[in-house]
Amino acid sequence: MKKGIIRFALVATLAAICSVASAQDRQAKTDEFNGHWFIGVYGGIGQTVGETSFGNLISPAAGFNFGYRFTPVWSLRAGIGGWQGKGALLAPTREYKFNYLQGSVDVMVDICSIFSGYRMSRALTPYLFAGAGVNGSFNNDEAQAFKSSFPSDNLLWDGSKVFPVGRFGVGTGIRISDAVQFNVEVNGNFLSDRFNSKRGSAVDWQLGAQAGFTFNIGLKKNRKSSAASQPYVAPAPAPAQEPAPKPEPEPQPQPQPQPEKQVEEPAPAPQPASVVEEYLDNVYFLIGKYEIRESEAAKIRTIASKLKEAPTAKVSLTGYADAQTGTPERNYYLSQKRAEAVAAALEEAGITKDRIKVAYKGSTEAPYDKPEENRVVICIVSE
Repeated sequence: MKKGIIRFALVATLAAICSVASAQDRQAKTDEFNGHWFIGVYGGIGQTVGETSFGNLISPAAGFNFGYRFTPVWSLRAGIGGWQGKGALLAPTREYKFNYLQGSVDVMVDICSIFSGYRMSRALTPYLFAGAGVNGSFNNDEAQAFKSSFPSDNLLWDGSKVFPVGRFGVGTGIRISDAVQFNVEVNGNFLSDRFNSKRGSAVDWQLGAQAGFTFNIGLKKNRKSSAASQPYVAPAPAPAQEPAPKPEPEPQPQPQPQPEKQVEEPAPAPQPASVVEEYLDNVYFLIGKYEIRESEAAKIRTIASKLKEAPTAKVSLTGYADAQTGTPERNYYLSQKRAEAVAAALEEAGITKDRIKVAYKGSTEAPYDKPEENRVVICIVSE
């Protein structure tokens, strides 16, 4: 019963933090999410639960992790950390130190994205995590020096030992910028009862409190591009000049009156042919994607409308991908799928296939300076 109350209080507290953290942009729509990599570095303290006072068993800890955020809620990270652990003998109390390194993989859950939706600009981002790994412990010489003081059924180890480990914890990210967060975490790790060389309960508990920085790689807001598509109107050609009218024939003297000769009227000047105004628009895509977003679908409807207004016009579609991400083969595939997706959308809008020309160039060419602007299909409507 008590554990259930504690869990409920924890979730309620995190939900309240999310509400406060989102207050400044409560009216804003949820941001569009981009999957991205991140790396983190941290330092702090660890405490191996033992038979002496809590403070006497505190020792330093540090680590490094890297991971990928797949959705607004779920992330996966791998890390390595460790430094020093402590144990103690009683009567008299004697403390001893040993070293360890621990590798682990954690699943992370962003609490605010569950309750309030994803926002890049959120000031506080609380999260839960749980995982498993392997702990390698070594340098247990101080405990070995007290070997005769350990009980006969002791779990004292020498040299080095490897233990499985499970872990869970809670943390929060404090936003510094889109690329950098300051993180604070507390965690609990449960290991073999042999970890601190003392026989105790079924497992040894190691608690930790850490702080550090997380650096987001490739996280970008979906802002309007400086090269946002604007319709381009080609200048209309100058009208053809009218030919000068033919001069009237001069009257010639006639010996006898003749029937009046009718003068041919000059042919009317040819009218300039109807010209289709050239129109350009860009359909942008998310990194690694070729699905057309609703924000870009309106552009395709405009292109289809232009083509229906000018039955002789055609549209040229050229797909691209940015060279900063992915392999050349993957980028070529993405550019092809993006161009084909726009072509399929135009066909659904009523444009026949013979009026659509499709090309794709992968990342071999970069029409724009910024990577996000090169995840694009450039559409040109012309005669």
